[in-house]
Amino acid sequence: MFYFQKFKVDKMDNGIFTARIEKSEDGWYVGQLEEIPEVISEGRTIEELNTNLNDALNLVFEQRREESAQKYEGRKTLRHKLNIVQ
Repeated sequence: MFYFQKFKVDKMDNGIFTARIEKSEDGWYVGQLEEIPEVISEGRTIEELNTNLNDALNLVFEQRREESAQKYEGRKTLRHKLNIVQ
């Protein structure tokens, strides 16, 4: 059984992602973000899955920020927050 759901990410004012959700044989919901497929999680309910996907997404963002900081360490760069709105 497949479900599609769009959900708002808490830490991004305008960030809306699409989760592809499947209910497993043991009753758990397993979800993956279509836009960032590295973000995968599970939950006993859709609500719990949304929370877990949100946490996983923020962990991916945190990891990428750390990788970027290491890549540009010692270089003169500017970090700029970009607000993406459609």
